[in-house]
Amino acid sequence: MSNEKKLAEIRQRIDSLDVQIQELINERARCAQEVAEVKQAAGKETVFYRPDREAAILRKVQERNSGPLSNEEIARLFREIISSCLALEEVLKIAFLGPDGTFTQAAALKHFGHAVDTISLADIDEVFREVESGTAHYGVVPVENSTEGVVNHTLDRFMHTSLKICGEVELRIHHHIMSTASELSAIRKIYSHQQSLGQCREWLNHNLPDVETVAVNSNAEAAKLCMTEPGSAAIASDSAAEIYGLQILAANIEDEPDNTTRFLIIGRQQVGSSGHDKTSLLLSADNRAGSLYHLLAPLVESSISMTRIESRPSRRGMWDYVFFIDIEGHISNPDVAAALSILQKEATLFKVLGSYPRAVL
Repeated sequence: MSNEKKLAEIRQRIDSLDVQIQELINERARCAQEVAEVKQAAGKETVFYRPDREAAILRKVQERNSGPLSNEEIARLFREIISSCLALEEVLKIAFLGPDGTFTQAAALKHFGHAVDTISLADIDEVFREVESGTAHYGVVPVENSTEGVVNHTLDRFMHTSLKICGEVELRIHHHIMSTASELSAIRKIYSHQQSLGQCREWLNHNLPDVETVAVNSNAEAAKLCMTEPGSAAIASDSAAEIYGLQILAANIEDEPDNTTRFLIIGRQQVGSSGHDKTSLLLSADNRAGSLYHLLAPLVESSISMTRIESRPSRRGMWDYVFFIDIEGHISNPDVAAALSILQKEATLFKVLGSYPRAVL
């Protein structure tokens, strides 16, 4: 068989598969419409987006994946199908830390897919307020980076909100130097978010030691600034370079190759168990010897793994602190519920910030 004939047969198979795939996607979409009709007929307040259900679907997709597409890529494709089908029931409004082109927007689209309306906001407080008011269904905010640590402003905001953590998303972060200039030697000033400057500190010290760095609210804002300021550059994402028409002068300048940022999904609903969950807590105890030990003892005794602990000033008095703690498991799990019941009696402040699915690739 000639190569031309073999290629023609393969392309014919691809065309046939495309027809089947399209028919199945539309059949799935019709099922989504039926789900919406059933929910609306129930006459109660309708919640169309189920983070636990979506996470469970994506994990099953990855478990049965036999390649050659990677688990991450197959999950991305299914996430877009789910997003488009959900939009037939309700188009979600997602608030994020803007402007357009930020890593937070990229995290929002990774988690929810592209069939949503994204709302760009100037700061983290505005994202919380937009969701609290009901103007947005959900918000996306950064909470920690593998190189630079926690985003304190996000943690502090949870002390004064009734919103729940409904999910999380992890995003591999690649930073690029971009400018209207054509070469690095022309750069006299670099704009970026403080976290990004920290994540690229070694590269900057080695390659641009005499260039002034200026911290701004977001990397996308940095990209906008350097559009009109000759001799300036921004550290931002490739999408920011595309949106604002900038030339990338140096790519992937982050100091750590596995540089990753974790983002939280905030909303007004309690999330059911997906089978692979985390629970986030806000705790405080009396300022006395052994108080933190007694606070955490119920988790140890129940063999519940704690994946993160951070302390922050409570702002209720000098040297008074609260603790943000992540544990494995869902509050509906009997062992978790029992441990938290004991812990609540020991704590002077006890708040469940949310039980939610662990991040899917």
